[in-house]
Amino acid sequence: MTLFNIEQLQAELDHKNPRVILKKALELFDNIAISFSGAEDVVLIDMALAIRKDIPIFSLDTGRLHPETYRFIEKVRKHYHIDIELLTPDRDVLDSFVKNKGLFSFYEDGHQECCGIRKVEPLKRKLAQVDAWITGQRKDQSLDTRQAVPEVQIDTAFSTAEHQLVKFNPLLNWSSAQVWDYIEAYQVPYNELHQKGYTSIGCEPCTRAVLPNQHERAGRWWWEEGTKKECGLHAGNLKK
Repeated sequence: MTLFNIEQLQAELDHKNPRVILKKALELFDNIAISFSGAEDVVLIDMALAIRKDIPIFSLDTGRLHPETYRFIEKVRKHYHIDIELLTPDRDVLDSFVKNKGLFSFYEDGHQECCGIRKVEPLKRKLAQVDAWITGQRKDQSLDTRQAVPEVQIDTAFSTAEHQLVKFNPLLNWSSAQVWDYIEAYQVPYNELHQKGYTSIGCEPCTRAVLPNQHERAGRWWWEEGTKKECGLHAGNLKK
């Protein structure tokens, strides 16, 4: 798919309903997968399965998730009778990192190195095997890093000279309220941590509950600046 095709496709999908974007993505690509971690992603799974029953779904198991998140993954698997591929870090690289820097180095020198090992490298391995992927990114998740994200794009973070990767963001223009309206209306499974004040949920050491009226990602990497709050999965969002 050429850059011109992407621009044309983006113009076609601009501000379209998530189902329209999903249907187009699944129509264009056979070798495509959904990335699953949070509430938005289960909404996408719910929608996508109505279009294509065999859509591959994967999730990152960093080894540092909340117990509730592991139960959530299993709940989704059973609810939809689907397989969820769990991606894990390279054991040797992770062992070396923990041996040299301990388990909580990110509080001192930032989360990028830890996320790079536990999330980005496993994702990179997976995305090398597909032609396109579907994410639950939304603009209102971050005023600092996600306002310029389009509905469809060449994934510059994970494309290579030999392998061009396309990324679809069907829920881009939905609000958190719309996501939760869908979850309630269609009885979509969700992480029980949402009932304990957690809005955006990542690894246990890097996620905390937020106060009323705080932004939903305020509890992620709370010790860092808002402009740095991307773990590397959507590194292309960061301003250079």
